Amino acid sequence: MASGSEVGAVDLPLRGGCLCGAVRFELDERPTHAGYCHCTRCQRRTGTAASAQARIDGRNLRLTAGAESLGAWRHPDGGFEKCFCTRCGAHLFSRNPEDSTQMSVRMAAFDSDPGVRPSWRAYLAYAASWEPIPDDGLERHQEGRPR
Repeated sequence: MASGSEVGAVDLPLRGGCLCGAVRFELDERPTHAGYCHCTRCQRRTGTAASAQARIDGRNLRLTAGAESLGAWRHPDGGFEKCFCTRCGAHLFSRNPEDSTQMSVRMAAFDSDPGVRPSWRAYLAYAASWEPIPDDGLERHQEGRPR
């Protein structure tokens, strides 16, 4: 078994996409690590208490279909740009518009096991009061996880 939050071998390229299949992507390298974001923006964007995401080097992501169906939104106060399918609304990834290396793919957007497991929880200061955070032994951060 691999160290850290990695698990086993992964067939590359990793593939994924949205719910309706309009947007498709590939990755030439496995994600570096993964975690849960408990910020209010992720709660409202997903309708859940946390967003599970895998961090990648954005230079390794290739859109293979649906570039015309990819929408992006960025909060006026900054933060990462959120990318989604304009047809089905599926949230696919987020990216730093100022640094193409900083990108996260939503774990559920992968077609198969991405070979990484969540190892941290970030923005716990904003966690939803209606869903207790499990005592799962993951690294915890009251604000963002240092890069």
